[in-house]
Amino acid sequence: MKKIGLTAFILLLSLLAACSSSEDNKNDENDTKSADDGRRVTFEDAVGEQTIKGTPKKIVVLEWSYAEDLLALGIQPAGVADLDGYHQFVNVEKDFADSVKDVGTRQEPNLEAISRLNPDLIIAVKFRHEQILDSLKEIAPTVTFDPYSKEAARDHYQNMKDEFKTIAKIVNKKQEADNALADLDRFIKDQKQRVTDAGLEGSKYIATQAYTVQDTPTLRLFTDNSIVSQVMRELGFENAYQSGKTETYGYSEVTVEALQNFQEGNLQFLYIVQDEDNIFANQLKGNPVWENLSFVKKGNTHQLPGNTWPFGGVLSAEVLTEQLVDAMVKE
Repeated sequence: MKKIGLTAFILLLSLLAACSSSEDNKNDENDTKSADDGRRVTFEDAVGEQTIKGTPKKIVVLEWSYAEDLLALGIQPAGVADLDGYHQFVNVEKDFADSVKDVGTRQEPNLEAISRLNPDLIIAVKFRHEQILDSLKEIAPTVTFDPYSKEAARDHYQNMKDEFKTIAKIVNKKQEADNALADLDRFIKDQKQRVTDAGLEGSKYIATQAYTVQDTPTLRLFTDNSIVSQVMRELGFENAYQSGKTETYGYSEVTVEALQNFQEGNLQFLYIVQDEDNIFANQLKGNPVWENLSFVKKGNTHQLPGNTWPFGGVLSAEVLTEQLVDAMVKE
């Protein structure tokens, strides 16, 4: 009898385990069905035509601007590359939830960390991640942007907005994207009025992000295809710097000697530096080339905060707009 009872008990445990396994599988199927809600979105990315099934909910982002785009759409990403760097350089009002995980660096994302998040979409960039795209696609469907392609480089500001719309299409947030872009346009118009009221509309300018490279003060002069220059154009300014070619990244790298070519009129000079690497207050202080520039003598130099991010999305573009105007307009 004891033997029969033990056998029956084992059979009962096996039956319960089978039922539990069946229920788990059913739940997994339901999770899959909830992710694949019947939507199909087809679009062109940097590597060709892509079709995304369903509406992605768990999204891993390997470039800061697209993580910012998700925030603008009211979506918290599951993972973001280099969270510490993002918080150092990207200065926007909306922030990530505590649940957002770091997935390595932007240049070398951690594939294991990404896989553990079990995402249903990964957002990558071709110039950083082309060599690992196959590995990323084994984890989840991957959309790949190329913000520094020949086409995108013609107008980084317009490309930023186009990419934002593509992301909104993928995650079914078109109305939210339209609202965010409309808000940005209205904000720029409001800031332009400040420029007009200050009597600066039509002024020429040079804008730079400056830093030290191998002990040499180096300046990135933003060209007309950059987000900085396009925002400045919307504000009513004219870029004095013309490189003569389309700069892939929206700027030319020069030394201070190149600024001697710009001595005309009431030129405004705007610069972004880190406090610990302010080349104008340190290496160039007392430098005759710098000190004898007309806009330096006139006091038309304007420092922007170190966390001014000139390569971001719609949220950063709004912050950039306000910081540019704040730097020049004295209330």
